[in-house]
Amino acid sequence: MHLQAGWIHEARRVPSPHFDERPAGVAPTLLVIHNISLPPGQFGGPWIDALFTGTLDPDAHPCFADIAALRVSAHCLIRRDGEIVQYVPFHLRAWHAGVSSYQGREACNDFSIGIELEGTDTLPYADAQYRALEKVTRLLIKYYPTIAENITGHSDIAPIRKTDPGPSFDWARYYAALRQFDSKPVDKE
Repeated sequence: MHLQAGWIHEARRVPSPHFDERPAGVAPTLLVIHNISLPPGQFGGPWIDALFTGTLDPDAHPCFADIAALRVSAHCLIRRDGEIVQYVPFHLRAWHAGVSSYQGREACNDFSIGIELEGTDTLPYADAQYRALEKVTRLLIKYYPTIAENITGHSDIAPIRKTDPGPSFDWARYYAALRQFDSKPVDKE
């Protein structure tokens, strides 16, 4: 796995219009893990891509009327089968965190990368998702080393508003897998 102009070469690319430049001189130093399912609790389908590209049909499902006009995105989505979909290059600012704070620093979108897992707070995530998230995380750490010490959930940077990735996300498993591969090099092509 490698990056090319901020895009994961192996990911399915679905460019979002919902991004902008990071502030001058600011590089990603934080990885934020989220979850999403559209409609809530349902997996598969085109709806997440449509939300992040601003093409969600408000009439396609009753819950879409309230969110169709949102201008939101993430850098990547990891589907239940482990497919990685990328919407925004990592060097640009995706609109995933909203009003947020990490270690006293406001506006997390400015300095973070947002990875969505297709899922809910209460259902277990798939093994394929953990494997893909581990690979993406290791790749990001090679390009943005400070991320290694700054990985958090959306619930931690916006605790009043958000609960994701929820109690179903196995942080111990994720961190153990990252430690297991610390000594294995990743090509930085």
